[in-house]
Amino acid sequence: MPTIDQVTMGRVPIASQAFGDDPIPFIEAARREHEWLAATDIGYLVTSYRAIDDIMRLDAKLKMPGEEIVDIMGAHGTGWGRFAVDQMLVSDGERHSRLRGSISSAFGPGSVKRLRPVMQATIAAILDEWAPRQQFDFAEFASNFPVRVMFALLGVPTDQLDEIKASLEIHGESFNLEVEKMDIIEAGYQRLWRFVDGVIATRGPNGGSGDLLDTMIAANAAGTLSDVELRQLLILIFAAGYDTTKNLTILMMHSLLANPAVYRRCAGDFDYCRKVVKEQMRYLTPSNTMRIVTEDFTYRDVDIPAGTMLVFPLSVSGRDGDLFAAPHAFDPERPEKTPSQGFGRGMHMCVGQFLAIANVEEGLYQIAQRIRAPKLVGDVKWKLFPGVWGITTLPITFEDAQAG
Repeated sequence: MPTIDQVTMGRVPIASQAFGDDPIPFIEAARREHEWLAATDIGYLVTSYRAIDDIMRLDAKLKMPGEEIVDIMGAHGTGWGRFAVDQMLVSDGERHSRLRGSISSAFGPGSVKRLRPVMQATIAAILDEWAPRQQFDFAEFASNFPVRVMFALLGVPTDQLDEIKASLEIHGESFNLEVEKMDIIEAGYQRLWRFVDGVIATRGPNGGSGDLLDTMIAANAAGTLSDVELRQLLILIFAAGYDTTKNLTILMMHSLLANPAVYRRCAGDFDYCRKVVKEQMRYLTPSNTMRIVTEDFTYRDVDIPAGTMLVFPLSVSGRDGDLFAAPHAFDPERPEKTPSQGFGRGMHMCVGQFLAIANVEEGLYQIAQRIRAPKLVGDVKWKLFPGVWGITTLPITFEDAQAG
């Protein structure tokens, strides 16, 4: 059987702006040359939903890239570089179980359900501030919601919110492999470190309201989390909670601008909003991921040796026509039950997925009620595809439902 480097396959410019602007044509063209593989400058792209699903479950043969990313970015000796190597998403085995176990209960369905009133109040307050403008960049608007919810989840005062939001924006782009931004990335990471360090010091060892932060501080006091792990985990929670919700909300509005009847129905039907969010998770999502092969294995008659970098385009895997009828149609009533891959597979599946989905559901329901008849009034700008993908600019005009 051939090794992966001997297989005939197409090549896609995954790190180019053209790919970030519209990856679907590139991936479809690659599928015509090979049913599940394409070559890129950073590794082999797995283009098939089924192949992604199968391979990402091989946890014992894969690892998240850490040192490899630091090498590409030239980040050895930096705080961000240490984070990239040590964070929970890169760890495995006992350490991964220990770190994940220290926060997982706070992100379960029951805990998230209790947070829905916080989400509802937060989005209502933001809409009261922004909707009277009747025109704004929806990407800027959406960035306010998740970070305020994360502050509430952790019981953190919002006096530094604007500065931290800017640092989280930088941190979210740090895994897009833009080497020229390393100085900015490190500065942003250091601001986040000082912020979480101050939050921990302010809370103190005796805790406060029994929230997630208190649970993490108690784990630190008991020796379950080290001082560095506690701070890195807080940065990860803030960053992941911010990026996923914000980018998914923006992508969803972009989809709904092209489907106004779907959007209008969301204003009066919360259960339908749930269907819309589920369909968006199939249609386009923010996150992509990579894995390094740690043990040789064979998949569909292709030998994949240790050391191979595999790239999984979770953002667009739901557009695979082998599994989904009319894959490019946005249809919240579609019959397929195949789950989205947007939150990953295997042991690194996103621990905050229930929180992210609840945030977007609550946001959509109120946004559709307040922001009526939205229309695109300018150019849409997209991020580069590797890492956290999405839209950076989405200018809209609309009617404020509460306008006098």
